[in-house]
Amino acid sequence: MIERTDLPLDEEGLIRIQKLLALAGVASRRRSEELMLGGLVEINGEVVTRLGTKVDPARDLIRVDGRRLPPISEKVYLVLNKPRGVVSTMSDPEGRRTLQDLVADRPERLFHVGRLDTDTSGLIILTNDGDFAHRLAHPSYEVDKTYVAEVAGELFPRIRKQLLAGVTLEDGPVTVSTARIVQATQHKSIIELTIHEGRNRIVRRLLEQVGHPVTRLTRTRIGPVKLGALKPGELRDLTVDELGELLDSTQL
Repeated sequence: MIERTDLPLDEEGLIRIQKLLALAGVASRRRSEELMLGGLVEINGEVVTRLGTKVDPARDLIRVDGRRLPPISEKVYLVLNKPRGVVSTMSDPEGRRTLQDLVADRPERLFHVGRLDTDTSGLIILTNDGDFAHRLAHPSYEVDKTYVAEVAGELFPRIRKQLLAGVTLEDGPVTVSTARIVQATQHKSIIELTIHEGRNRIVRRLLEQVGHPVTRLTRTRIGPVKLGALKPGELRDLTVDELGELLDSTQL
């Protein structure tokens, strides 16, 4: 992702919009000009067609064909595939392996958005943007999180219906947005489900409540961010599109 120090800003910290779009990888400069002339570029909610228009890349809200270009800032937004056995903290008094061990070469002071329990693997977002982290973790912004769980016993369609109808745990009801039985055999099954809450061990408690304890659990998606080919322990930057969508979801 492009950094502010990479931009040829003028004395007022501004840059021509078509140059910014080209440097950010949205489109070539010529194509960016065509997008502007076609009325597909917005700055702070206003369609901009004048090719000499300058923007503040850190402050102006820029959209191209509806897709948001995140502000250029010193903040970092990373996604990690947390392996099983790693504690979702940046330090651990018991000396167990933590997220900090996986990002030890990063110069920023990072913190994680939400948690995955130690036995769960999969996506976790790290950032040095506190406001973004707080909002993304808060259930009121309803950012979907998708999990794939291996469970004991055979899952039948009635269990899927039960999950979608809503299950109440000891700390309140859980809303399941989607549920798909991937595989079902007599002794074990695999289910993919999506929720937007982050209560402690909620997926494990949810599936145990319907009679199918989890034997293995992975978070495969957070909003637009997919696990994809990211291997356990690997880290990458959020893409421009992923970050733009999450900023919109959290109303930042």
